[in-house]
Amino acid sequence: MRILKFGGSSLSRKDGLHLIKDILEKDKTFDKIVVVSAFSGVTDLLEEMLDLAVSGDNSYEPLLSKMESQHLNFIKEYIPIKNQGFIISFVKSHLIKLENFLDAALSLREKTSKIYSKNVSYGEILSSQVLTSFLDASGLDVKRKDARDLLFTKKVEGKSIIDRSKSREAATKFFDQNEHKITVVPGFIATGQNGETTTLGRGGSDLTASLLANFLEISHLEIWTDVSGIYTANPDLVSQAIPINNLSYSEAMELSHYGAKVIFAPTIQPLVDKNIPLYIKNTFRPEDNGTLVSNKSTNSQFDRQVVKGISHVDNIALLNLEGASILRTGDVYKRLFATLAESQINVSMITQASSNHSICLAVNQIDANQAKFVIDREFKFEIDLNKIQPTFIEFDMVNIAVVGDNMKNHQGISGKLFSSLGANNINIRAIAQGSSERNISIVIDKINVQKALNTLHENFFEEQVKQLNLFVTGVGNVGGNFLDQLESQKEYLSENLRLKIRVVAIANSRKLLLSDKPIDLQNWRKNLENEGVVASREKFFEHIRKLNLRNSIFVDNTASSEIASEYLGYLSENIGVVTCNKIACADILSNYLELKRISLKYGSPFLFETNVGASLPIIDTLNNLVASGDKIIQVQAILSGSLNYIFNNFKEGIPFYKVVLQAKEEGFTEPDPRIDLSGMDVARKILILARESGLGLEFEDIENRNFLPTECLEAQNETQLFESLRANEAHFQGMLNDASKQGARLKYIAELKNGKASVGVHMVTPDHDFYNLKGSDNIVLFYTARYNPQPLIVKGAGAGADVTAAGVFADIIRIGKR
Repeated sequence: MRILKFGGSSLSRKDGLHLIKDILEKDKTFDKIVVVSAFSGVTDLLEEMLDLAVSGDNSYEPLLSKMESQHLNFIKEYIPIKNQGFIISFVKSHLIKLENFLDAALSLREKTSKIYSKNVSYGEILSSQVLTSFLDASGLDVKRKDARDLLFTKKVEGKSIIDRSKSREAATKFFDQNEHKITVVPGFIATGQNGETTTLGRGGSDLTASLLANFLEISHLEIWTDVSGIYTANPDLVSQAIPINNLSYSEAMELSHYGAKVIFAPTIQPLVDKNIPLYIKNTFRPEDNGTLVSNKSTNSQFDRQVVKGISHVDNIALLNLEGASILRTGDVYKRLFATLAESQINVSMITQASSNHSICLAVNQIDANQAKFVIDREFKFEIDLNKIQPTFIEFDMVNIAVVGDNMKNHQGISGKLFSSLGANNINIRAIAQGSSERNISIVIDKINVQKALNTLHENFFEEQVKQLNLFVTGVGNVGGNFLDQLESQKEYLSENLRLKIRVVAIANSRKLLLSDKPIDLQNWRKNLENEGVVASREKFFEHIRKLNLRNSIFVDNTASSEIASEYLGYLSENIGVVTCNKIACADILSNYLELKRISLKYGSPFLFETNVGASLPIIDTLNNLVASGDKIIQVQAILSGSLNYIFNNFKEGIPFYKVVLQAKEEGFTEPDPRIDLSGMDVARKILILARESGLGLEFEDIENRNFLPTECLEAQNETQLFESLRANEAHFQGMLNDASKQGARLKYIAELKNGKASVGVHMVTPDHDFYNLKGSDNIVLFYTARYNPQPLIVKGAGAGADVTAAGVFADIIRIGKR
């Protein structure tokens, strides 16, 4: 014999009844017991109607009509007209009884457990008969048997429990004599000690099936639902969650206790008693493996996976009771838990400081105020004497459990959990771990639940594929190239670096494209234009903060001072910042230091390699030198690809202004060439290198030996600049002639030496490392205690949108590899 339990979702979804029939017909060698829940939403309707009735409100009648329509619509859709007479009569007669019952409740204004059980029993009574009639009309040999004839409860110390002896006798007697191939049994309901209808509580239909499996000693139990088993985490919050192939009984109970709603803990105990395996299967995908729950593993996958699942319970409150030495006495604990038990308040987790100065309890949020009231009442004397502080409540918490039988045999599970959450700035408010080490339970703020679950799932289940979530501002030349590079490299990153990089928002000066899912980078330009909303810096930031995704990174591809001023806010929210915008790091020293401090405090990456040499690893090299204890003696550098391009192409017979114009048109200069020609851009770069080497310099400390005539420096716009360059051509030709006479070339050099920095045009001779530097390349010479007299040289392309974009990309990868 087989026992199959079908939930309300299996019954209610389109074609659900047909799929149930197919499952039952697939194996005709065994007789079958089919346990069913109420149709989806019906139990909630019944509870709502009863609440209205006992409150004196007769507006439950429309809800009653809704319930009637739901059942009759199923009958009309699934059962042939010639077979509808009995079942329609059955439904209507029971709904009349329900209406009379509600009318009585309206008069009594009383809601006892007996009244509640009688009311909600109608859900399973009706669904079981609808399914029976459908299967009978389909030609199957089927009989309905009321569970109240099979399962009985009794009172023990005021609580209703299953009368196992009486129930086993009734169940075995009936099924020994039953000759029908299929027997449909309504779940959830039973008969009480005085013959009244009673219910089996949360997950009661599952428990009905489990008890029958125990009493009849069935080989295994099947629970069919709308998901393919118990998942590694809640798939509604963790899109990468997958079904777990195998679980032990204890693991399943732990996951159930901490919120896994596919199965309820009481269901498992009757199976444990008789060592009956449980299969959780998907009615709508019967070919899926589902989850097997048993006393041990049946395949190697079970043994390899240390953590088996992550579960969570919402709407938790923390109660904190503090007092000096008073909490060291055992009497306090006796009184504390006794008073909570008397008020029927369940404590889901307990933690205590080693000093015995405080104790922390996790309870359901709806019980928190009542718990505080009874605790403070119990300890009023000690509170009045200031020996114990009044109970303090923290609301809007979530309890997360990491579960696995084999965790106790593996080191580092706790460390992995805490470090991964810490890296995403998720604060743990309470921790508990039993001596069995089967689960580690933590409490965090509710706002971080999705980020925490995804972070833990990524670390324990996703083969170390790290997901980065990018929010990109600035999609012009650099930003556009950056997004295109991301799209072209996504497969390589996944296969070789185990990185999954998602762009979740894009912004330019006009529009925002905001999403909570990865943006299609093949069509981002069109989507930004067609679907984007009006640009708003506040809206962009709020979108990122509200999503609260793990490994969030704000990417700034602009030269905007306004956007640079936002970095502190992002870093403070544990959102990393990657930028090619030099303004923030070249700002006043106190702001630069504050950005570095906040980055360190919150563990928020702050990378700006492209501030100095596009994609060249100049800052990274300098940081490694300093971190390894090397001493920086001198830095000489050509840090402007645009100025190097200009001076390399400034030759006899070619006007200087034409070279500058060509450089601008080819994208080697800043959008405003005055920034390059004034030396301001290079001054910012050497300032950043000085600060990264440990010097506390301000921008004003950089000596700028400007080569432009005053008229050029005072140009108010680009037009005036080129007019003044043309007017001062003789000045530039003079510089070129002076260098030619000495057999030298003009180079714009930044230098850091003896704690001072300078930038300006130099004439370099053929014996200098800079003499043959071509095109727009950059070069840096690091003279250090270790690299002296021969310097460490970093050299390569230092300008261009694609190169700068590659540098931004490299910073993203650095974060991903941490």
